[in-house]
Amino acid sequence: KLIIIVKIKNIIMNDYDDYVKHSKKITDVKMSMSVLSWDQETKMPKNGSKFRAQQLSTLAEISHELSTHKKYGDLLNHLNSNENLSNDQKRNVYLSLKAFNKAAKYNSEFIIEESKLISNAFQKWRLAKDNNNFSIFEDSLTKLVDLRIKECEILGYDKHPYDALLNQYEPGLTTAQVENIFSDVKEFLVPFINKISKSNKIDDSFFYKKYSHDKQWDFGIELLKNMEYNFNSGRQDLSAHPFSTHFSPDDARVTTRIDEDNLSEMIWSCIHEGGHALYEQGILPENYGLPLGETISLGIHESQSRLWENNVGRSIEYWNCNYDSLKSIFPNQLSDVSVNDFYKAANSVKPSLIRTNADELTYHLHVLIRFEIEKELIEGKISVKDLPSIWNHKYKEYLNITVPSDSLGVLQDIHWSHGSFGYFPTYTIGSFYAAQFFNQAKVENPNLLNDIKDGNNKNLLKWLREKIHENGKRYDAHVLCEQVTGEKLDFRFFKKYVIEKYSNLYSI
Repeated sequence: KLIIIVKIKNIIMNDYDDYVKHSKKITDVKMSMSVLSWDQETKMPKNGSKFRAQQLSTLAEISHELSTHKKYGDLLNHLNSNENLSNDQKRNVYLSLKAFNKAAKYNSEFIIEESKLISNAFQKWRLAKDNNNFSIFEDSLTKLVDLRIKECEILGYDKHPYDALLNQYEPGLTTAQVENIFSDVKEFLVPFINKISKSNKIDDSFFYKKYSHDKQWDFGIELLKNMEYNFNSGRQDLSAHPFSTHFSPDDARVTTRIDEDNLSEMIWSCIHEGGHALYEQGILPENYGLPLGETISLGIHESQSRLWENNVGRSIEYWNCNYDSLKSIFPNQLSDVSVNDFYKAANSVKPSLIRTNADELTYHLHVLIRFEIEKELIEGKISVKDLPSIWNHKYKEYLNITVPSDSLGVLQDIHWSHGSFGYFPTYTIGSFYAAQFFNQAKVENPNLLNDIKDGNNKNLLKWLREKIHENGKRYDAHVLCEQVTGEKLDFRFFKKYVIEKYSNLYSI
């Protein structure tokens, strides 16, 4: 009997090893695609776009074939019914089987078409943005919207087609839930922002003096190092739209954007993308290629970037540590600016054109606008050709801003050129997770703010590593939130944070 049991266990482990080997092969192909995509957005010469689209399409097809291979599906189904696996092994198999069943809904033609459309759409978006002409991008975007509508039907949904797209980024999230989230935003944030608008204005004009490109770059590198971003496992480059990407825990990269007439753009782009990259660098390398070696959801991912960008990067403690260094680099521009002046300006609340440059309160109105537009596009209520006028109308309605151009309006985000519909709501959800996580971190470490003031971010990063990063996909997002904080995601943490911080800043 003992011999039989040992043989059965060996068979099980051999099957599991075969699964791991195949899963890692799929990941290798996907990460190769990510390298090409990173290059496309940072280093690739203009004439490389034609063949890059073909290369990405070929790899996408290979990835899909590996992900939907019948023997792989049979193996997953076999392992999924086995009770002798460890809890982590069961979780890996369960999530891989879920991904297999989803991938099997697509045919090769869809995957190839999607890859080519996205590669071409990115080039058209960049050209349209450079030329301030939405019509250049219109046809590509129309095709992507049509493809996503088709995808909703392929994936299936219970109540609203947009649910299928949300589920790609925040599993289990529904359109109705997002609408409830934004009802909280409208009910609390809109009147609170209006109250701020009637109080004394904060002077942030010094942000818009002339700041050397190269010196800004150097300071951004310094900020990333201060966050404990590991440059031996990453790098920073420039891109039209700041983003982070990863190819393994040992290679998680960031990009930033530098405007010599706007210092704030570089600072919080670096911190935001650095937060994303720290999450990827914190994934356990031994889980590479498996679900436990992946991040949970975009909402949790955004919680990491928003936590570093806002809860840390816009705090007085953070600038008590970093401001002297910044002032030494730009002594003329900041000669009459105290650290308290800088802190206030970093948190100035006012309507703005660009989402990535928005303050942490009006930011959510930018996200709301995009959610409403995406939802109506998928419903077929509006058409792509009308997006500039719809966009401009909503910016006037929600932010009382007149949009002067396509480049500063409907073309400002890269997401739609990637076909990333359903992504934007995770920015707001991530901010709410961030407030709740940061509150818990302070509860567990009463000296946390003093650590930040002293330039010691190791304790915060260690807490995030242990509580969030190293878990990979061990838990669903809502389960992780309860594990970490003892409660489900609750808007009251963000509300409390906002009231305490901004009531003091604006004396309201």
